[in-house]
Amino acid sequence: MTGPDPVGPGRSRRDPDDLAHAEAERAVEQALALVGGARSGPGRDPDRRRDASAGDPRGDAHDAPTGSPHSTLNSANSANSAAPGGPAPTDGPPPPPPLAWDRARAVAARAGRAAPLATIRLPLDRALGHVLAEPLGALTDLPSFDTSAMDGWAVAGPGPWAFGAGAGLLAGRGPAGALPDGTAVRIATGARVPPDTTAVIRSEHAHADEAKGLLHARRPVVAGQDIRPRGQECRSGEQLVPAGTVVTPAVLGLAAAAGYDALPAVPRPRVEILVLGDELLASGLPHDGLIRDALGPMLGPWLRALGAEVSGPRRLGDDAEALRDALTDSDADLIVTTGGTASGPVDHVHPVLDALGAELLVDGVAVRPGHPMLLARLPASGQPKRQPKRQPEGLPEGQSQGPPDGPYLVGLPGNPLAAVSGLLTLAEPLLAGIAGRPAQDAYRALVHAEVHGHPHDTRLVPVVHRAGRPGGRDHVAPLRYNGPAMLRGIAAADGLAVVEPGGVRSGTEVEILDLPWAPATPWTEGCFT
Repeated sequence: MTGPDPVGPGRSRRDPDDLAHAEAERAVEQALALVGGARSGPGRDPDRRRDASAGDPRGDAHDAPTGSPHSTLNSANSANSAAPGGPAPTDGPPPPPPLAWDRARAVAARAGRAAPLATIRLPLDRALGHVLAEPLGALTDLPSFDTSAMDGWAVAGPGPWAFGAGAGLLAGRGPAGALPDGTAVRIATGARVPPDTTAVIRSEHAHADEAKGLLHARRPVVAGQDIRPRGQECRSGEQLVPAGTVVTPAVLGLAAAAGYDALPAVPRPRVEILVLGDELLASGLPHDGLIRDALGPMLGPWLRALGAEVSGPRRLGDDAEALRDALTDSDADLIVTTGGTASGPVDHVHPVLDALGAELLVDGVAVRPGHPMLLARLPASGQPKRQPKRQPEGLPEGQSQGPPDGPYLVGLPGNPLAAVSGLLTLAEPLLAGIAGRPAQDAYRALVHAEVHGHPHDTRLVPVVHRAGRPGGRDHVAPLRYNGPAMLRGIAAADGLAVVEPGGVRSGTEVEILDLPWAPATPWTEGCFT
């Protein structure tokens, strides 16, 4: 986000760089004062998270080896002054480089799985879309008695078979008496088969001679045909589906058939969305430097598709105090913020997290678009602020040494496609862990086009599935309009291709991240390719 012009009325026009730096210093001081933070000393660099793209074509991705995924805001403070002729003094360790994309996803997944899963029991009509907290075992044999698979005749022994008048055996009735050899009785689909029944003959495969009272088969009769024996589908106690299964309409039907009235489920993760930025409009056409908020309408449905319970987005503008209040008052499991993760004069996310004593699990990811994304853990509500510390050496990656144990926060960049990148990189694996969902299975597909890559970072590129020509393999095709601020490409996409640094040639296999609503059949290219 862009701050005000540093040169205002009555100000002298000195070196613009000096003025811009002084204005940034002043804005950061104001933000820290609003959230209760303080500069840690004269060496603290207010622009420690400034995008390095001006001097480094890779932006904020560095050549240094990837460090620990855990960092804290206090440990990220670096000096901005140096003694003449000597190295710049620092008041803390240098900030770690951004995490590799796959490591960032792994950290988010581990964080989501860290807490034990809660279990609630939901009636069948409320369980749709939840995740099973326990394996679903059969409460009875299915079917629980021998039943007819077709409308027709139950017969015993060899034919022809004698039969009597009457409606016969209907579904839902009690047990019938044993069927003597040489006899037949009409039977409906789902009706209990009488003891000693040899087979069921379908109506269209039988000829009933009403005058003689004899039934003749038009085809050979095989013992057991068209009878569903007790326990054919499952036996009582057998596992039907494992824990972690998403409750679909089919799972509801299976559970009902197996005797369930309610299901053990994991509560949906509660997510709150905070939209930051004074330049955003909630309605109408962009005008006078103001732009429409694209993320507020998009994130809620997207997060619901990932299994979350989402409250309506709250628009806070560029207000550090409002952001701090929203974070400390939230009762969500996950807070998602949009914008404000960089180091501009009105980017307040880092200073506010610093003041609250949050623990940064991921602070920047080597991915384009979306590299300024972050994942943090806030202190529990009412917990005193603690001073963050650097992750101790030897502690397993993704494991915290103690508090904070409050909600997670995923900070998304403000550009729309960059925010999508943050959703798929951090929010999706985190929510899967919190909800007890299995991780998305990685798969690879051929890409039919050369895809340019970043020199050092992973790229996420919208793609669409294409059916192969006769004798050829299915593949994916990259879509145009894939810049960080664009949504036109992702709106037509089935998924995103994970393009390794340096890019890929046509005919290369790439990892694919599916979108929650990806269609099962290929799309036509339309105007998006």
